[in-house]
Amino acid sequence: MLKAKPFEVLSHVHHGFFTREGGVSKGIYASLNCGYGSDDDGACVRENRVRVAGKLSVEPEKLLTLYQIHSPEVAVVTEPWAPDSAPQADAMVTDKPGIALGILTADCAPVLFADEKAHVIGAAHAGWKGAIGGVLEATVEAMTALGAERNRIVAAIGPCISKDAYEVGAEFHDRFLGDDGLNGKWFSPSANAGHFMFDLPGYVEAKLKASDIGTVAQIGRCTYQEQKRFFSFRRTTHRKEKDYGRQISALMLRD
Repeated sequence: MLKAKPFEVLSHVHHGFFTREGGVSKGIYASLNCGYGSDDDGACVRENRVRVAGKLSVEPEKLLTLYQIHSPEVAVVTEPWAPDSAPQADAMVTDKPGIALGILTADCAPVLFADEKAHVIGAAHAGWKGAIGGVLEATVEAMTALGAERNRIVAAIGPCISKDAYEVGAEFHDRFLGDDGLNGKWFSPSANAGHFMFDLPGYVEAKLKASDIGTVAQIGRCTYQEQKRFFSFRRTTHRKEKDYGRQISALMLRD
């Protein structure tokens, strides 16, 4: 479990960016696969999530994840839900203590948020589509609706695919330039003609800073390159494997 320095001083917030290590899953899912959406053995996924909940000091049924759809949708959490009734969204916020908000990723950026003074937290799944679509801004707005203040919000970007590993085509590049001409700074030419390397964590960090929140930090770990520590959708695709695991990043308000 990795920690973000700005969160370590928050006495009323438990958090962790979990790796793929420390679980019971086997094979391509080894070992801490927390994604019910994978084809892993459901009993193994449940046990892995129990272990994560234990690290966060929360009851397993109160470790929540979403049905993620690469959208700007934000769920306001007032009570736990069963895994098969998770809302379709890519972020969630709460002011309720004892409920852990979890984000599942395998290259996309997990982002955790907290305003400790207001007792409001949030978590977002920011792949390129969600990030350009406004999921980060929507999360901040949902937090302020619960009483958070922008200048007090701390955000941390967890392990995700790095620029050195994220090659994209011309259509991807052009879509970002069409959204904002200044987005070209997040791309550099790749070794393959007509392709580019995209800086997802840099882009996410810039979007967060543009939201005028108090603090933004990066864990700075690459899911693609660190195969022993992280699951990676892109690495799985390049290896032509049939499926992939998901690591979880989560936080919870303490009483």
